[in-house]
Amino acid sequence: MAHNHNHGHTVNSYSKPLIIGIVLNISFVIIEVVYGIISNSVALIADAGHNFSDVISLVLALFAMFLIKKKSTGKYTYGFKKGSILIALLNSVLLLIALGGICREAILRFYHPSNVDGYTVIIVASIGILINGFTAYLFVKGKEKDLNIKSAFLHMLTDTLVSAGVVISGIFIIFFEIYWIDPVMSLVIVGVIFIGTWKLLKETISLSIDAVPKSIDLTEVNRYLSGLSGVQEVHDLHIWSMSTSQVALTAHLVMDNISTDENFLANINKQLHDRFEIEHTTIQIEDNKLVSDCGSCC
Repeated sequence: MAHNHNHGHTVNSYSKPLIIGIVLNISFVIIEVVYGIISNSVALIADAGHNFSDVISLVLALFAMFLIKKKSTGKYTYGFKKGSILIALLNSVLLLIALGGICREAILRFYHPSNVDGYTVIIVASIGILINGFTAYLFVKGKEKDLNIKSAFLHMLTDTLVSAGVVISGIFIIFFEIYWIDPVMSLVIVGVIFIGTWKLLKETISLSIDAVPKSIDLTEVNRYLSGLSGVQEVHDLHIWSMSTSQVALTAHLVMDNISTDENFLANINKQLHDRFEIEHTTIQIEDNKLVSDCGSCC
């Protein structure tokens, strides 16, 4: 039996961007509250509350990175890596709640159009585009490798698009006095973001019950292992996520000759990592003769 651990760089790579995102967004929340009071804009103050929920999301994502790095203990032999999946699940739920809040606010504006200082709102929303857009950009590369990074990216993308919608709405309100454009723009943005958020929620639920990650084809992995020289059968093949960025595999390989080359298992581990991005592997070799004898006894 052989074990292999290949730890990715997602944890180390995205702790700093998360901290930058937290600082930038806390600053923006303060700006929104101050200018919301100055311009008498309830919408800006409400959006500050929404942005603060995004700060909480970023803090949770950073905490998830901490859990992934935390070493295993006598009781928690896998460490606390699974906690990062639970945090991703919580983040996706928070994002849906935030979208629900935006949707509610947009519907209410149809019935109670707000009269605010359009120029101030446009300026503050433009700052939001820069801050949230830059923060989202920090997570572009990592969003496909870690669900918490993907969740943070969606939170920031949502805010960027909402701020862009506010700017466009402000322009229409100032120059054309078309007040209904603001809630319509908000609802369109909510619809677009909801699609990605729903997919994220389904993916995190799947990983929380140890489903095979969607990025890995179980059939292909099985075909690769079955095609190895000397392998007669593959059974007890399991693939699951240990965390939002680390995948584990266990498998039993039935072989005619178990005295294989000493590099045999090392090469398997390397191929599983390079071809399928599986970082934690446990391979057990079984003697075909013993398996056959045991089968006949039963």
